[in-house]
Amino acid sequence: MTNDRDEKKFKPAWWLPEGHTQTLWRKLTAKDTVLHRRERLELADGDFIDIDWCEGFSVNGQQPEASSGIIVVIHGLGGCSSSPYIIALQNCLAGKGKRSVAMNFRGCSGEPNNLARAYHSGVSEDLNEVFIKLRTAFPDEEFMFVGYSLGANVLLKWLGEREHDHQITKAVAVSTPFRLDECSKAMLRGTSRFYGSYFVNFLRNEFNSKMDDFTKRGLGKQSKILASLGDLDRINSLWEFDDLVTAPLHGFKNADDYYDKSSSAQFLGQINTDTLLIQSKNDPLIPASALPSAQSLSPCVKMELSGKGGHVGFISGNKDNWLERRIVDHLIA
Repeated sequence: MTNDRDEKKFKPAWWLPEGHTQTLWRKLTAKDTVLHRRERLELADGDFIDIDWCEGFSVNGQQPEASSGIIVVIHGLGGCSSSPYIIALQNCLAGKGKRSVAMNFRGCSGEPNNLARAYHSGVSEDLNEVFIKLRTAFPDEEFMFVGYSLGANVLLKWLGEREHDHQITKAVAVSTPFRLDECSKAMLRGTSRFYGSYFVNFLRNEFNSKMDDFTKRGLGKQSKILASLGDLDRINSLWEFDDLVTAPLHGFKNADDYYDKSSSAQFLGQINTDTLLIQSKNDPLIPASALPSAQSLSPCVKMELSGKGGHVGFISGNKDNWLERRIVDHLIA
């Protein structure tokens, strides 16, 4: 539920007055670093997902003596565990003595995955498999989750699909594209077309690199699946990519079917985890028509809607880190 106080909580830095500058600031400025220790999780279908621990803990290693919880962090489209917003949060958590692990979706850890399938906004089954492995390794730990953009949509869908689990205690979703159809349409209009073009070019390049990698590794069956999708140069919008690539690769009829089944808006009323939604009215990727109503949220979910924050921006000053502080405040309050 939103109220006037939510509008006043975030105040943008004076030099970042609107949504586009807030959105681009993290990408265009120098980022912090964090010491990661990578671990590979083998998936049931023969593929893998890489996770990056900020602290020296491991799924396959020994359980820590003291129980203090584990925060799982999930990136957005085109991101990875080295994305500036992931690094900033992991540094902030480390400063509070909290352990965190960043999940890389399939093919996002710097190494192509083994299957033609990749990741998408509704791939909650991959998050579930990662969680099961983490819970098995740390049966006495509490788990908290933070998702950004695409990763936020995956997180909320997953939370809504699950029954109550005492080990999952809190969650934060930042800049969630609650209705994928509305967000896809938004990136066909006005200045938001810049982001649509950026994502299409990124996805095409990733697809072509994966084709080259499969050919070099002799993965003939998987190469044929990718080749069957045709020439991607004909694709000019995110909707077309989802219709011609995302949907057939992941078992959907078309883009509309993918958007309908994967949008997290329909799962918000079923979430039984203490969850904070952080959104901005001037997000250039998420139009107002994609935002959920207060009535659609479960009693466990609270939305804070700021007037000016952009998309995964919320920059209020050089050293203020408002977004990271707000996330940590919710997780460890």
